[in-house]
Amino acid sequence: MSGSVTLGIYEKALVHMDDWGRMLRQVRQAGFAFMDLSVDESPERMSRLDWDARQRREFANAATDEGVQIGGMCLSCHRKVGPGSADAPTRAQAVDIFHKAIDLCFDTHIPVIQVAGYYAYYEQPDSGQRERYVQSLANAAQYAAQAGVMLGIENVDGNDVTSITKGLSICDEIHSAWLTMYPDIGNLAEQRLNTVQELRAASGRMLAIHVKDVLPGRPRRIPMGTGTADFPAAFEELARQNWSGRMMLEMWNDDSPDSIQVCASSREKVQHWLSDANIEVVQRQ
Repeated sequence: MSGSVTLGIYEKALVHMDDWGRMLRQVRQAGFAFMDLSVDESPERMSRLDWDARQRREFANAATDEGVQIGGMCLSCHRKVGPGSADAPTRAQAVDIFHKAIDLCFDTHIPVIQVAGYYAYYEQPDSGQRERYVQSLANAAQYAAQAGVMLGIENVDGNDVTSITKGLSICDEIHSAWLTMYPDIGNLAEQRLNTVQELRAASGRMLAIHVKDVLPGRPRRIPMGTGTADFPAAFEELARQNWSGRMMLEMWNDDSPDSIQVCASSREKVQHWLSDANIEVVQRQ
């Protein structure tokens, strides 16, 4: 075999439930080993950063009881609170979000935070956005190093960190062992980039990988296998690198009553492509 992966699922691919035990049970029912927690722009999910000790304990214990690992945190709320904002109080809030997220991961045993590559999504671009983003992220990387939590930059839709190579240049500037890339294969396709070249540039520097399908101008909610993402070519490149790690299916089925079946079917497609590339899928116990 050329490398091996563990497959996980995005929280938003599952039916939302207030009970974490029932929520996480869906992960195993769909055949996955881990789930990535979402901290997005919604007040409900952003409030997770302020969980008290009891709430953090209940979440971590539910994962242990259900035999589901929390593979990472998708910290996408920085699309709302831009680390590269021209507004100093907004940047301060963005750094505070980084610190709170790292503390939450430390307390609940989450090893990885996926950092969104948005400078200041809702603001007009200016020449200082990237520099301010890098400064905020450098602060976060220092704090993450003290907590032992890894940060991985996601290449995103839009106009900021739109490629793996752009993300790598930021990692090189910050130069922290606790900051690397968490690539999104779908977003490479949505940006119409050469997926193989981008993945090759990141050889040895990919913490984990997002798998989702896309169409031009539509980076979300495209059923797996119906879009333009070239997974066979991507997985062949990963096999060439002998890459091993976590691969998370990013989907949005939280409003679908048959989400478990949709997730399981998508997993089977991904496993087929991985098998064709001679990459082993490991189900950790």
